[in-house]
Amino acid sequence: METTDDLFLGGRLRIRQPKSGYRAGADPVFLASSINAKAGDKVLDLGCGVGTAMLCLKARLPEVNVTGVELQEDLARLARENLGLNNLAGDIVLADIGKLPSSIREQSFDHVMTNPPFFEPAKSSPATEAGRDASRRMSMSIETWLDIALRRVRPEGSLTLINRIEQMPECIRVVDQRAGALKVLPLSSREGRAAKLFLLTARKGARAPMTLLPPIILHDGARHVRDGDNYSQLAKSVLRDGRALPL
Repeated sequence: METTDDLFLGGRLRIRQPKSGYRAGADPVFLASSINAKAGDKVLDLGCGVGTAMLCLKARLPEVNVTGVELQEDLARLARENLGLNNLAGDIVLADIGKLPSSIREQSFDHVMTNPPFFEPAKSSPATEAGRDASRRMSMSIETWLDIALRRVRPEGSLTLINRIEQMPECIRVVDQRAGALKVLPLSSREGRAAKLFLLTARKGARAPMTLLPPIILHDGARHVRDGDNYSQLAKSVLRDGRALPL
């Protein structure tokens, strides 16, 4: 498999990932920025891919303990390589999240984070490239995926996810049955445009009501008018400096 070496967090992280197929971008960086962890906390990343979210979290909070679960063998291997490339510690488990090994099932985690495949099999067509299809189309419903994630969260621990805005009602419905203090943060590409992604975090066992936060605007200006990323100041602070989002 051909790979590229890409820099994240303003060059602080080196991430090796497939040259074709699904490639990590801003989504896992924003996911990691939303985890409110402390030293010694155990964090599980379900569907970790090449480990981008895990590494971004470790770069900000080096004393947390991270475990990633990944179904695709090539991506799991790259995730292990990426931990080594950046001199960071973590565990990568090669497994289907629908058939988690006992080493994971017997644990509870302070935080579970996940960037699930964006499309359910019954509602989408397969991609032509197998690895990309596996990364973009989940093998189960979002309800089943989130149920598995919530089972691994300890009481008072947190679940955090990023997904397409179309999935927001279903995600809220599922998570609200088992957790509380939900906070939903839409991500909009530009001022005045509809959000296409959202972040959701919730605390298991909490009873506080849901909060819908003002959207984050990713890019300055009404449209793209010049070369360059023209990220907003807040987006730059997350993507380049590893800033934590105030969720």
